[in-house]
Amino acid sequence: MSRIVALDVGDARIGVAATDELGITVAPRKTVHRTVSVKDDIRIMLELLDNLDAEKVVIGYPVNEEGQEGPQAAKVKDFYDRLVRRLSIPVVLWDERFSTQEAENELLDMDLTRKQRLKVIDQMAAVIILKSYLDENQ
Repeated sequence: MSRIVALDVGDARIGVAATDELGITVAPRKTVHRTVSVKDDIRIMLELLDNLDAEKVVIGYPVNEEGQEGPQAAKVKDFYDRLVRRLSIPVVLWDERFSTQEAENELLDMDLTRKQRLKVIDQMAAVIILKSYLDENQ
């Protein structure tokens, strides 16, 4: 069975979350540290998506409060465009407004230290993105 995988693409890191094989639960998977080359980052993502047996990819799209694109959205869109050209599975951009803040709040509620939060914040943001996508599409 295949999984839906979510990516929270940032300048320094990419948080990864995925459904289980039945598509019932969502779990954090990995934080990938970005390289200096988007081409290398795409290659790493392709390998990871293959290893996870992804059937669909959901990429968090960081629009502002009014739903408009800013500089970070343009960077994510470029990453999306490059990934789409290399994949034969669907790739979806998904509004991720406030996902990182929501993830931060959840991790604070868990009483994690700043260092502990930094290790998992991107994965948790990817979890929130994927849960939001699934809530709207199932």
